[in-house]
Amino acid sequence: MRRSKKLILVAVLAAVVLLGSIGGIALAQTGTGGSTGKTLLARVAAILNMEQPKLEAAFAQAQKEMRDEALTNRLNDLVKQGKINQDQANQYQKWSQSKPSLPGGFGFPGMGPRGGFRGFGGHMGIPKTPTPTPAP
Repeated sequence: MRRSKKLILVAVLAAVVLLGSIGGIALAQTGTGGSTGKTLLARVAAILNMEQPKLEAAFAQAQKEMRDEALTNRLNDLVKQGKINQDQANQYQKWSQSKPSLPGGFGFPGMGPRGGFRGFGGHMGIPKTPTPTPAP
């Protein structure tokens, strides 16, 4: 009985932390949390004395470069582990670069192409090469 109470308490605390962080992120992005109503990027642009669209473009470019680098590193690791071959890695990278980017930030960096998190399972949606079955 005592163990189940601890488990419930931990689950409730985790939910509170998760909801609080999501709310904080939403407030930071909409800018409703501040007295002036400026978004974070607008404030950074003002501090740097820079136009906001130029700053947003720089952030978008940096994010894309970091995602591309992380994908390349992950694919190289999968090739080294023997889970995929170099041709499969090249095909996946080509597919990844050709897919359209979604507006509104829906290109979650941790998500694989099929919606599964890359960190869980590590397959990244890349099917294994089927092993040929011997002829009878």
